[in-house]
Amino acid sequence: MEFVSDIAVLEALYGTPGPAATRKVAQRLTPEYRRWIMASRFCVVSTVGAQGADGSPRGDDGPVVMELDARTLALPDWRGNNRLDTLRNIVEDGRVALMFMVPGSDNAVRVNGQARLTTDAGLRARFERAGRQPATVIVIRIHEIYTQCARAMMRAGLWAGQDQSAGLPTVGEILAAMTDGDIDGADYDRDWPERAASSLW
Repeated sequence: MEFVSDIAVLEALYGTPGPAATRKVAQRLTPEYRRWIMASRFCVVSTVGAQGADGSPRGDDGPVVMELDARTLALPDWRGNNRLDTLRNIVEDGRVALMFMVPGSDNAVRVNGQARLTTDAGLRARFERAGRQPATVIVIRIHEIYTQCARAMMRAGLWAGQDQSAGLPTVGEILAAMTDGDIDGADYDRDWPERAASSLW
């Protein structure tokens, strides 16, 4: 198998990007990009660190991020599995990429920037929900914002409304297999909905 290892060879395979691909890039929140990102309740956060790369889904029941100013976003770190892959990477290497999605839209908006982690009490309090606050907040300095080509979501029919989850292994089944039965998969699957509902924030 032959691999591409030269940028000039790579660029020759694809050609030159058109004006729409290059002129759409902003270095701060424009009114249009602000409307788009504030409509997004879900994003994927990508980071890199000494242990490698990580892509982590983040979601909320309102805007997934808060605007601190036109160049700065804040993302609360709500409860998860405590692996801390994303947060470790941010502490080690602040480079971050976010992909914002809105159900029904085949477009996505991407933000690349530099992230830092804070325990600032005032900022954490701004996200308080039912007496709970995030343990930390990811503060992202925006380097660039741009829309992502819609073709991938169109090809996948991502928002076609078809439930294709039938037949997939449950998380409990995966855990039982990965732990040689040390974790009871049926118990995990049975208890998960209540545990999740009580710990969303």
